[in-house]
Amino acid sequence: MRRALALVALAVTSMVAFAFLVPLGLMIKEIARDQAVSEAERQAAALAPVLATTTDPALVGRAVASTPAGQAGWLAVHLPGGERVGTSRTDVGQARAATGEARAASLPVPGGSAFVQPIALDGGRTALAEVFVPDSELTRGVLRSWLVLAAVGLVLVAGSVLVADRLAARVVRSAGRLAEASSALGSGDLNVRVTPSGPRELEEAGLAFNVMADRVRQLLAAEREMAADLSHRLRTPLTALRLNAEALGDGPAAEQTRVAVDRLEREVDAVITSVRRSADGEGDCDVAELLRERLEFWSALAEDQGRRWELRGASESVEAPVPRSELAAAVDAVVGNVFRHTPEGTAFAVSLRENDGVVGVVVEDAGPGVGESGAVVRRGSSGAGSTGLGLDIASRLAESTGGRLSVDRSSLGGARVCMWLWQRPAAPKRAGLRDRARRRRRRRG
Repeated sequence: MRRALALVALAVTSMVAFAFLVPLGLMIKEIARDQAVSEAERQAAALAPVLATTTDPALVGRAVASTPAGQAGWLAVHLPGGERVGTSRTDVGQARAATGEARAASLPVPGGSAFVQPIALDGGRTALAEVFVPDSELTRGVLRSWLVLAAVGLVLVAGSVLVADRLAARVVRSAGRLAEASSALGSGDLNVRVTPSGPRELEEAGLAFNVMADRVRQLLAAEREMAADLSHRLRTPLTALRLNAEALGDGPAAEQTRVAVDRLEREVDAVITSVRRSADGEGDCDVAELLRERLEFWSALAEDQGRRWELRGASESVEAPVPRSELAAAVDAVVGNVFRHTPEGTAFAVSLRENDGVVGVVVEDAGPGVGESGAVVRRGSSGAGSTGLGLDIASRLAESTGGRLSVDRSSLGGARVCMWLWQRPAAPKRAGLRDRARRRRRRRG
C-alpha cells in the first residue's frame, strides 16, 4: 500500500510537471530567438543615419566596423549601386527578393540566419543592412534554462513522493498495528489493545477493535463462570454417589466403584480449577509430558478392559502454544471416545509427531472405525449416540493455533484422529502468492 501511494504521487506529479515545464521550455527557446533577432534589428537600424547622409563605401565601411556586429564580421551593407560593404552571406538578388515589400526578413544561411533590413534613401533608392545571427545566439541560455527547469521538476516530483510516502507510512503503520492486534486476539491474547491513530477511519476501526476485544473477554469470562457454576452443581450428586459407594462395604466391586468415584471427583475439581483460571496466564505446554500423564491415567481403565495400548514419540519434550488444561481436555476427549465407542479389549495407540513447526497428536484404535469423517467433527453430530462434543473440542483447540483436526482410517483397522497444532500461531504477513500456496500445502499435509 505504501509503495502504491508513492507510485501514484510519482505519476500524478510527473504528469503535472510535464504539462507545465514542456511549454515553458519551448517558450524560453522562442524568447531567446526573439532576443537575438531584436539585437540584429537594432544593429541594422544603427546604420540608418549613416546611409541617410552618405553612400560612400569607405565611410559606410568605417561605420560598419564601428559596430559590435561589424567587428565580429556579422554585418554587411548592400548599397543601391550594387556595391557590398562588410561580410555578406547572401547575394543581392536573394536579399532584395526577400525584402521586396520593404519589410525586414530573416533568411536561413549556413550556421545560422541572416536578418535583412531595408533602409530607404533619397531619390527612391533602397539600401539593405544584413546582420548574421549564428545558431549559438539563437539558443543562448536555452540549455541552462532547460536544466534549471528539469532540476525544479525533479525536486517537485521527489518532494511530492516523499510527502506521499510519509503520509502512506502513517496509514500503513496504523493498519499494521491493527492487523497485528487482530492476529494476537485470534491467537488467544485477550489483553491486546491498540492505540487509535492515523486517519479518522482507522481511528474508528481501532476504537471498534478495542470495544470488540473487551466484549470477547467479557463473553469468555461469562462462559467460564457458567462452566464453573455447572461444575459446582455436580458436587451434590457426586457427594451422594460417594456416600453410596462407601456404603457398599468391602469387595472388589465396591473398591472399583470407590476408585471410579475418586477419579470422577478429581476430574470435576480439575474442570472447576481450569475454568476459574484465566487463560491469559497460561503459556506453552509440554505435549510429551502431558501425554505421558494422561495415558498413565487412562492405563488403569485400559487394564480393567483388557486393552493393549502404546505411546509413541513422547520421550523428549515437545512444546505447543496451547494451555495445558485445554490440551488435556482435548486429549481426554479423543482417548475417551476410544473407550466409549469401541468394544472392550480393542487396542489403541497414541503417537506424538513433530515436523517443520507442526506438532501432531495422533490417536488410533483397532475398532470398527467411523463413517463420514466430516459429520463426527461437527458439534452435536454423532453416529454413536453421544453428544458429538469430544472431537469438536479437539478441533477447536487445533484451529486456535492455525492447525486442524482430521479423522480417517488407521493402520490398526479402526479410526485415526489427528490433531495438528502449529508451534508458531499464524500472524498476518505481507506474503505473496507463493508463500500463501506453501502455507496451504503445509495445512493439507
